Formats: sequence, structure tokens, C-alpha cells
Amino acid sequence: MKAHSALRAWIPAACVGTALLATAMSAAAQAWPAKPVKMIVTYPPGGTVDVVARIIAPKLSARLGQPVVIDNRAGAGGAIGGDLVAKSPADGYTIMLDASNHSQNPALRSKMPFDTLRDLAPVSLLVRVPNVLVVNPSATITGVKDLIAQAKAKPEHINYASSGNGSAQHLSAELFSAMAGVRMTHVAYKGGGPALTDVMAGQVPVFFASLASSLQYIQSGKLRALAVTGKARSPVMPQIPTVAESGLAGYEVYEWNGVFVPAGTPAAVVDRLSKELAAVVRDPEVRARLEGMGAEVIGSNPAELDAFRRAEIAKWTQVAKTNKIELD
Repeated sequence: MKAHSALRAWIPAACVGTALLATAMSAAAQAWPAKPVKMIVTYPPGGTVDVVARIIAPKLSARLGQPVVIDNRAGAGGAIGGDLVAKSPADGYTIMLDASNHSQNPALRSKMPFDTLRDLAPVSLLVRVPNVLVVNPSATITGVKDLIAQAKAKPEHINYASSGNGSAQHLSAELFSAMAGVRMTHVAYKGGGPALTDVMAGQVPVFFASLASSLQYIQSGKLRALAVTGKARSPVMPQIPTVAESGLAGYEVYEWNGVFVPAGTPAAVVDRLSKELAAVVRDPEVRARLEGMGAEVIGSNPAELDAFRRAEIAKWTQVAKTNKIELD
């Protein structure tokens, strides 16, 4: 009887505790933000990630009622900025706009200064952008099937450019090679700009380029697009087929941008931030600017971003293992 009495006494107390916790979380979300929010951008000024940040920051600031201050912390494929955010206070005042390397670094680097899944909490997948397989206009490669045929006929004879070891462009090509059963030679550059310059100059024939940065050169005829890497054709280049429909079924690669916060950030704050970000990217003005860059606007919830990044980590871990890629 005493045990039953104790249980009856505990249940109302537990309910009260739960209600108080919910009230406290709601109050925290309503109070947040009470000061400027710092947005860590894991890449340097002027790049695609930085451009996305500067498109969304003013609108997010207006919705939150506080300044959103951009702080570029580039280096190590996003790992420097990621480490800073992972070790920041989990109070909602430090957020991170990250890119595809968020899910590629854990696959390629065994000596990460933080644990991606444990230390960074997902907020929202904002956009994803396919890469585009481009060649110099004078190249003899006519399409995906022809590239595969030439690469099989002369293993390691065809060079491809990338914006650096472990970059999204590098891994796009490595996934292509693994799925097609070919070997090409990697020519790593210190950034997408120098890689584009050399492909346009005819120094390197093949590049899985960022659509956002290469679109103007495709449209001007300085590059020839063979295929996009997404699941569907890009609305900005509907005449260009996908890699999958061009002869490599199942191939799908995107560069993407998502927002993360330090693990332990109050759930109510994460939920509000996620909803505000989704509203920002779906704003007609913002959507038009992002889609003009070739981006697919998403604006996911935290659970959707978490599932997405876990699937991406698994995919790139397999690619790294198959192609023996390691960056340490």
C-alpha cells in the first residue's frame, strides 16, 4: 500500500515537472533572440556558400528582430568553422551555415577535431544544387557514354579537375568513376575558380563543376555542359540531361547548404529557427535569387536534415573506402 501511495504521489509531481519544463522551453523560445545572432559561414567570402548566407541573413534578421552577423571561418573543408561552432555555447546565438563537406569530412578524415553527429545539431536543409559535368568546347568527349568509353579504353589517360582534395567536385568524379568502373586522373586545384580557368583554357578537359559558379560560362559558350548530377534536370538548363539518364543509372550528387547549431541548443529554439529559415528560403524574392543560381529550395525540418546528412555520410564513406581516399 505504501508503494502504491508513493506512486500516486509521484505521478502528479512528474506531470507538474513536465509541464514546468515545457513552460520553461516555451519561454526560452519566446525570449530568444534577445541579442544579435552570429552566423558562422564555413567558407570564404565570395563563394557560393557565402552568397547564400548573404541572401538569407537580412530576411532572417527581419523575422527574428535581431541582427544576424555573418562571420566567415574558412579552412580544412569547413572543419575549422565546424569546430568553432561545436565548441560554442548551446544558447542559439551561434549558428552555422555549412555545405556538403559537412557529410564528406567524416568519411574522409579520421582525425576530425569534433564529432559531426554528436556535436552539431541539425536545423534546416536550405538548398541543394547539382553539379554539372562540363568539358572544354574543343574536347572530343560528346557525352556521358562517350566519356566512359574513352576512360575505359585508356585508363587514367583522361584528366579531371577539382577545386581540391575532398571537395564536392572531387567526390562527384570519384563516385562517377566507381559506378562506371573507370579510372581517371585527378588534378586538384586550390579552389573552383582556378579549376574553371584551366578547363576553359583547355589545360584539363573534364570538370564536375558547381552549377552556380559555371552557369555563366556554359551560357556564354566557354564551357560545354554534358550532364547535371541531380535526380532531375535543372530548371535553369532543362535541355541538359542528367548523368543518370545519360547512361549511368542511379548516379545522383548535390552540393547543399544547411544550418546547424551546437548540440544541446534548446529544442524550442531549434524548432523556431528551423521554421523561420524555411519561411526565409520560401520568400518569393529569396526563392527567385536562389533558383537563379540553379538551387533547389527545400527548407526542411531538423529531423529531415538529420536523415539526409546520415545518408550522405554513409554514401561518401563507401566512396572513400572503394576509391581509397583519405585526407589525413
